[in-house]
Amino acid sequence: MSRTRALPMLCLGSLIAVVLASSCSSSSSAGTGAGASASTTVGAGQADAPNASSSRAAASSPHTARAGTRLVRVGSFAQPTYVAGPPGDRRRVFVVEQAGRIQLVLDGRKLAAPFLDITAKVGVDQGERGLLSVAFAPDYASSGVFYVYYTDHNGDIQIERRQRSASNPNMADADMAQRVLSIPHHLYANHNGGQLQFGPDGDLYVGVGDGGSANDPLDNGENTGVLLGKLLRIAPKPGGGYAIPAGNPFAARRGARPEIWAYGLRNPWRYSFDRSTGALVIGDVGQDQQEEIDFAAAGAAGGANYGWSIFEGDRRNKPGAAAHAVAPVLVTRHSDGNCAIIGGYVVRDRALRALYGRYLYSDSCNPRLRTVRLSPGHARGDHAIGLSVKDISSFGQDTSGRIYAASLDGPVYRLAAK
Repeated sequence: MSRTRALPMLCLGSLIAVVLASSCSSSSSAGTGAGASASTTVGAGQADAPNASSSRAAASSPHTARAGTRLVRVGSFAQPTYVAGPPGDRRRVFVVEQAGRIQLVLDGRKLAAPFLDITAKVGVDQGERGLLSVAFAPDYASSGVFYVYYTDHNGDIQIERRQRSASNPNMADADMAQRVLSIPHHLYANHNGGQLQFGPDGDLYVGVGDGGSANDPLDNGENTGVLLGKLLRIAPKPGGGYAIPAGNPFAARRGARPEIWAYGLRNPWRYSFDRSTGALVIGDVGQDQQEEIDFAAAGAAGGANYGWSIFEGDRRNKPGAAAHAVAPVLVTRHSDGNCAIIGGYVVRDRALRALYGRYLYSDSCNPRLRTVRLSPGHARGDHAIGLSVKDISSFGQDTSGRIYAASLDGPVYRLAAK
């Protein structure tokens, strides 16, 4: 659904999506107009939306939630930013650390040696930079191929093709690295995006932030001639580089980048595909007033414009046009203690019966885990589940569909039935 909004006062601020968010000291009221019903707002008057101070004090120790769910501690890591499991491998779970290491949990136990160590290549001089995610090729079991997303010492984004060791399945080949994609991002340190995911179509999706600073000063979000502020879809080649998949919406448009799948994004720190339906869900980090969740049925996001920086959530952010902008299905407000949305997964772990088919998400400043049922244009039954993870940085999912939550303080948890 497209959206139009009245123009409110503007408020400048920057957001640290990985560590903490900083916002304006004052916020303005947002006007709403036609199309406002397309998104559900988590706002004032909800008893389970704590303020920032109370949410920071929330316990992060494993306990049982009202939904019959508990947090099981998997291990402790150094500023974990992501958790993933390779296709077809039920024994291994990989934990990405911001400094440049990927640790391996084998049969529930963290191994002493890292699976991969590229700390010499990774730039982490600012809070949002570092090694941000990993994605395993659909044929990883036979090929051993995986991909990493990191920022280098210049601040630029690098996507690399990597290889598992031929002699040791618990180690990566340290000498094998092929560049897939490099995106200049050295002007500002924030809004790097960071997510890699293989979609149901077998192509690699790349979530890229708008280039940083505040209020998208270069208007990258709405500019289809640049890769910043976009969700990309590419087909990596065996020797490095990539091809453009058939059906990419801008492949034939003059002046547009053919890699773009969707645009108008501020900082799509975490997004995921529903492993059952193929639906795409994006948690796009907002500026200083609102956070948003965007939803698209399988394949329907191609060419979608999510409206940044003309819109922030369901409010108009600044003058200008955002052609056919798609409204978020759910908005959360900073006035309720939120600051940086942490997008998660639609739960498909049948052991978590109360959460099955519902989207799980949280916020960097509001650590209560929340769940909501999503469909095109709608979000229903949003509520906290009675579990909290302080300084949450990311969710993850393994090959069995089990869900994980990582904290920058070090712990990684798995959601389990009571």
